Amino acid sequence: MAIASNTSLTYSSVAVREQLADVIYNIAPMDTPFFSGCSREKAENTFFEWQTDTIVAGAANRQIEGDDSPAATARALPTRLGNYCQISRYVVQTSGTDDSVNYAGHGKHQAYQLAKRGKQMKRDWEDMLSANVARNAGNATTARVSAGLPSWIATNYVSMNPTSGSPAASAGTGTDTMTEATATASITEAGIKNVILDAFDAGGNPDMILCPGTIKQAISGLSSNAGPGYAIRNNVKSAGPATAVNAVDVYVSDFGTFKIVADRNLDSTEHVFFLDMDFWGLSVLRDWTVVDLAKTGDSTKQMLLYEAGLVSKNEKSSGILADCKA
Repeated sequence: MAIASNTSLTYSSVAVREQLADVIYNIAPMDTPFFSGCSREKAENTFFEWQTDTIVAGAANRQIEGDDSPAATARALPTRLGNYCQISRYVVQTSGTDDSVNYAGHGKHQAYQLAKRGKQMKRDWEDMLSANVARNAGNATTARVSAGLPSWIATNYVSMNPTSGSPAASAGTGTDTMTEATATASITEAGIKNVILDAFDAGGNPDMILCPGTIKQAISGLSSNAGPGYAIRNNVKSAGPATAVNAVDVYVSDFGTFKIVADRNLDSTEHVFFLDMDFWGLSVLRDWTVVDLAKTGDSTKQMLLYEAGLVSKNEKSSGILADCKA
């Protein structure tokens, strides 16, 4: 095969217009189920407090007839808890020229970068809120830390590896962390049932299982050998003859129905949360804010800020299955 002499080819052309699609394809996950599911309330201090209370289990309460000298029943006072607001920020700076040229796929570059950093900050918060960290008041050289989920759950705690590394729940006050063990044991339905039973006995009614993607797949695998009456169900109403179904989205327990939610921001192994989102919130000191920083030259400099802290309205409402793998 040959090409005739003097045939014009694109390889040597200098004036071919470039083709650049007017779309930017970004597949970074933006879902933040815990952060988005938390209620919002207004904070008025960097340290905010709330109270929780409970009623002890029923017991024999039989009194003699005609007793004329009853003593006052001992008071059971509420528990006072608190957490700190932590600050997150990103700074975006764009030259005057860069913000004036015509970009493909987006408008002004400064606005595009601010929007992108805002989405990234949501993922930061999902990661921080689920982290096993205790609260920290901070100082002039140390950032304040808002206690994360594991440091609030004490009552309804089950470890899948109870003999390794002396695993233990936190005190449930945000002041310490959960003691973790090596995640060597795979998640089991027995472990799931133990957490749910603990929550029921404590008065909680969690309805969401929040887990990493690998654990979500492992839970789906628990249904592979399911027999009649098995508690794990998927949400496929009918499957055609060419459809293979092994995805579990709902767990029906003796004490309620749970939606199983995979969270891309959680560690690939380790912990599974059983949550009642009515009892989790964020106390927000400074909501999403864009601050214009001093202009010192031919550029625009802005800071994106968010300051808030996690509120555990009653840790008995939720539970954790710790130290497990897929």
